[in-house]
Amino acid sequence: MSSIEQETLISTNFFFKDQVDFMRGKVRDVYSIGDNYIVLVASDRISAFDHVLPSPIPFKGQVLNQIASKFLDDTKHIVRNWKIGEPDPHVTVGLKCKPYPVEFVVRGYLAGHAWREYESGKRTICGEELPDGLKENDKLPTPILTPTTKAETGHDLDISKEEIVAQRLIKKKELVSLEKNALALFEHGSKHAESQNLILVDTKYEFGKHNDEIVLIDEIHTPDSSRYFYADSYEEIQAKGEKQRQLSKEFVRQWLIENNFQGLEGQQIPIMSDDFVKSVSDRYIELFEHITGDKFVKRDYGNISNDIETSVNQFISSI
Repeated sequence: MSSIEQETLISTNFFFKDQVDFMRGKVRDVYSIGDNYIVLVASDRISAFDHVLPSPIPFKGQVLNQIASKFLDDTKHIVRNWKIGEPDPHVTVGLKCKPYPVEFVVRGYLAGHAWREYESGKRTICGEELPDGLKENDKLPTPILTPTTKAETGHDLDISKEEIVAQRLIKKKELVSLEKNALALFEHGSKHAESQNLILVDTKYEFGKHNDEIVLIDEIHTPDSSRYFYADSYEEIQAKGEKQRQLSKEFVRQWLIENNFQGLEGQQIPIMSDDFVKSVSDRYIELFEHITGDKFVKRDYGNISNDIETSVNQFISSI
């Protein structure tokens, strides 16, 4: 085992108090506790183009979990969320909700997938009309909602609000509330980012229902679910037509593209060097400190499994 693998949480296999089920996602391990709660363990696995990459990233799970936890606390006044507590730097415990089958992607700038669609000639994305003449990373006239379906396997697919209602995925009245919540969360996240000299470019939100109430679930405003630019250099870089320096997982996607991998059939996932893995870890930590304004405190990996099991079981006994 390499030194990097010794300092990562690659996967878990716990048997917590009152545990009734377990599911391993691309990067999170999810434990069902009784009928009402879930334990979400953020591993250090990293995924891109719907594939889990071979090399884990030190501290990535801690970064994602602690950023999400902070912003779940900060946005409770906008919409109720699933979080109950954070018993470990890699773990959040929360309410078990029934997820909506749609992810709510909000975009304030033309970047990433939306730019690739626009560059290919499309001027309508998820039913939202975009003007001609935009460049990559330009600010949009107003933030737009570009939902996607949640695919069990393979790529998520763009879908319009009209198609969501027509396919009876979500009732129209609920969809109006969900869109309102998503845009309000994006506005809040944008204002916070601005206070940290960052731009929240785009992000995704997931919602579920708990006792017939809409609840924000999963992560929020993390580098895996969001894209950030540096505010102080944005205008100058944009005027020069250069690539924006961003704090998100997009730079990993770009590295994969440069190494001939986009998740297509027959393509082989390239192997990251230890130096590149460290650079990815450093970028995640950089994002944490920039977006939260807090100093990142690296956890001790020496006895991480026992630490998580003990802290989670103690927390479960207290709720």
